[in-house]
Amino acid sequence: MTLRWNAEALWEAIVPALPGFTVEVLPDIDSTNSELMRRARAGQTEPVLLVAERQSAGRGRLGREWHGGTAGLAQRAPEGRLPALMFSLGLPVAAPDWSGLSLAVGVAVAESLPAGVGLKWPNDLWLAGGADRKLAGILIETVSGGPHQPRQAVIGVGINLLPRQGDGLRAPPASLDELWPGVDAPAALARVAPALVAAVQLFEREGFAPFAERFARLDVLAGRDVVLSDGTSGVAQGVAAGGALQVRTDAGLRRIDSAEVSVRPAATPIP
Repeated sequence: MTLRWNAEALWEAIVPALPGFTVEVLPDIDSTNSELMRRARAGQTEPVLLVAERQSAGRGRLGREWHGGTAGLAQRAPEGRLPALMFSLGLPVAAPDWSGLSLAVGVAVAESLPAGVGLKWPNDLWLAGGADRKLAGILIETVSGGPHQPRQAVIGVGINLLPRQGDGLRAPPASLDELWPGVDAPAALARVAPALVAAVQLFEREGFAPFAERFARLDVLAGRDVVLSDGTSGVAQGVAAGGALQVRTDAGLRRIDSAEVSVRPAATPIP
């Protein structure tokens, strides 16, 4: 498969705001996040966008596997189109408070796509409108930058472009092709990558505050009955100032940190 990624145009759009930035496109790799984490631990911290046409060991949050190849496709991918867009952005981030970064990244990705995309706390993009189908996922990892150096952030994004089967998946899959017929990976990347870089730089300067209202407009859990991974039930009530999920339970308002739980909408309304 030969794709025109227009990497030079993408580089030209981003490098003025991110000096030293490079774009790399690889035909096959285990995981773009894993590769950039390896580089960061080896001291390679220059800002880079690493794109993979295929991942053999893609990862999601909490160590879950993320499938980015042709497995599970509802139909054979048309010539010249990938079933998914998979990339990672690595760059140093000197943020005094990292709370809410995954939500800010989600806002940037969702807003750069056609209308109809919502955010499911803390790091998934769903089709909006109660469909409860997962369109994309985000994985953020960090590495210490050493003495007097900012931490290196590695931000992985995987977006389903074409329909696929949902066998064995925690959430039924959606595809960007449903909202953007004929979309291919380079076109989606050209929209998402510049918006993502701008969002990370805004977050570095101002934290989650500039993203709070934007997240609220995209929040697919707000006002819905949810069940936490520890079995607690309640009603999702948006996020706190630092991005923690707020859930109204029988015991009162509870704040949930992204590292503690996985949240699922309740199958039936909670009495």
